Amino acid sequence: MPQSGGRRGALPLMETRTAELARIRDLDRYWAEATFRAPKRLPWLQTRILLDSLGLEQTVSYLGRQPDYETFLAWVLATAGPPAADRIARYHAWLDTAPSPPATAERLAAIAAAPDVLDADDLAQWDALGFVILRGALSPDEAKACEDLLWQQVGGTPDDPATWYTRRPNGIMVQYFQHPALDVARTAPRVHKAFAQLWGTADLWMTVDRMSFNPPERPGYAFPGPHLHWDVSLAQPIPFATQGILYLTDTSADQGALQLVPGFHHRFPDWLDALGDADPRRVDLSAETITIPAAAGDLIIWRQDLPHGASPNASDRPRMAHYVNMYAPTLTSHPVWR
Repeated sequence: MPQSGGRRGALPLMETRTAELARIRDLDRYWAEATFRAPKRLPWLQTRILLDSLGLEQTVSYLGRQPDYETFLAWVLATAGPPAADRIARYHAWLDTAPSPPATAERLAAIAAAPDVLDADDLAQWDALGFVILRGALSPDEAKACEDLLWQQVGGTPDDPATWYTRRPNGIMVQYFQHPALDVARTAPRVHKAFAQLWGTADLWMTVDRMSFNPPERPGYAFPGPHLHWDVSLAQPIPFATQGILYLTDTSADQGALQLVPGFHHRFPDWLDALGDADPRRVDLSAETITIPAAAGDLIIWRQDLPHGASPNASDRPRMAHYVNMYAPTLTSHPVWR
């Protein structure tokens, strides 16, 4: 890359950061594949870890515009800022099947050694029902900061229901990902510890996910979903993984709360076998659901093999939430989608 002013080290800051970004391994390959300039060859998990290392989720939709590589790099910096050096170093170490960098190893060891945040009753419920609630994952002030951010993103005000129904192309999903208020949960040791207990390891990666605004139903506005569903292939065997939702306000059972079929993982294989060639996604399991109320700052974690979804909001307040999840670098995905 040309140097500004003809002097070594005189690159403008933006050019320096772009050059550093371009040194991230296989970022150019990912861009080429996602813009159909090259055949897809990067493993699914590598792509996921790469994007989470960059702090990005919305990359696929952006690359649909077919930007050139320099434009893409500039967009990454403008959207998520320079990626954290320790995350990129960890990503490179993972690619090389090498030990984590010292700073990362120290942080993961501290999580592993920290006192449990889920007690024996929590873990018994996890085994029996497939979900658990981490109480107080965020403090009230931290949850309020995320709530305020969500109000800004939807262009609404808490005391004016007329502002809650602005048309949004993604339904109850709010496609907003990068903000310091959201990073609080993503970096919280208690959140990490809860996932570590469920996965059996602290060596986990944090996802970068969206927010959610589920307003009450009213004449002219019906709940758009998502209704009961799975976010994973139902071809057997379904690999273990978690999902999570963080409530930003106190949420009652009738307030559009998360609903799921508790304990479904115990009978899932036999249930699928009994269906034969029928489409499991068309089976109505709504009569078996429960809705899960919780307080502001509580994190609900569930197994990915539980059918789950939001629920219609019959209260007078919106459900406000942020999706928070972690996964192990050994995560697998079934090659066949069912």
